[in-house]
Amino acid sequence: MSLAEARALVQRAVDKAEQLGLRGGIAVVGASGALITASRMDAGGPGGMARARSKAWISATQQIPSAEHLHRMTSIAPPVATGFVAASPEALFPGAGGMPVSADGVVVAGIAASGATVSPFFPAGVDPRVLSADGEPANPEDLLIAYALGIPYAGQHGDDRKRWVDRFGDLVVEPAESLGMAPAPRATRQAELDWARGLCDAAMDAASRRGLRVAVAVLDPGGDPIQQDLMDGAPAGAVAVAQAVAGAAALFGHDSASLGSWFGAGDALAALVVPPVLGIPGGLPVRDGRRVVAGLGVGGAGPSMCEEIARTALAAS
Repeated sequence: MSLAEARALVQRAVDKAEQLGLRGGIAVVGASGALITASRMDAGGPGGMARARSKAWISATQQIPSAEHLHRMTSIAPPVATGFVAASPEALFPGAGGMPVSADGVVVAGIAASGATVSPFFPAGVDPRVLSADGEPANPEDLLIAYALGIPYAGQHGDDRKRWVDRFGDLVVEPAESLGMAPAPRATRQAELDWARGLCDAAMDAASRRGLRVAVAVLDPGGDPIQQDLMDGAPAGAVAVAQAVAGAAALFGHDSASLGSWFGAGDALAALVVPPVLGIPGGLPVRDGRRVVAGLGVGGAGPSMCEEIARTALAAS
């Protein structure tokens, strides 16, 4: 799956999530297990991106809905389930909600959402019609993924009807009035996400003009990703490098290249903090005046060139 295709899926999910009043992260992982793109909505909260990425990884690599994977993991002997996670560390969060993405009958990716208010529970203050598909309850987490994929709604989180009754009582929405799968308006309240995407776009444009293919990450000051992208043809390992140098810049407010001179051996420092940090060139702090508001990281090319790409992107933003 190309980056452009993956971003289009995420945008559709963001549009539907905003319509439903949800805030969280959406991730698309390729069939190889490499992250292609991930976006955190404004006020999406930390941790959601990691959970979404894990569920998307499961769906992409196991080629099944993550709900089915969860059923299998709870049906087999505990040592086998434990061994699966040990052998597949990106499957640390085997929650329901991830869905495989197919093209011509072949699974090419997985997509999932998670975050502050992304859940299978029906939120208050939302028109019940947008939480219904074909006259049946449609929980918001699974709905936004089905909408993004353009596939018929199918709940992945158990009893939608019970959760509907808990929220709406005996209210009935007729099939003709169900709006769950109707087109959602373009999201307009994602200023931070739009800014982070723009910064990633500037970095990828700078890389393209140099004939390079890289991964880019923008992390908030606490080290949680806001936007991550892997250019088509970039090495899969670039995703981890971009996130780690961005994490170094975001958490410590210094160029990632200076991490060792400030704090000593990188291995010792990495053991103290989450997310991972890496003390090589490629990560720069993003400031609003004197305040660090993010870290920008680039990986996949020579470290000095990655730093040059990051500086060019910041200068253009």
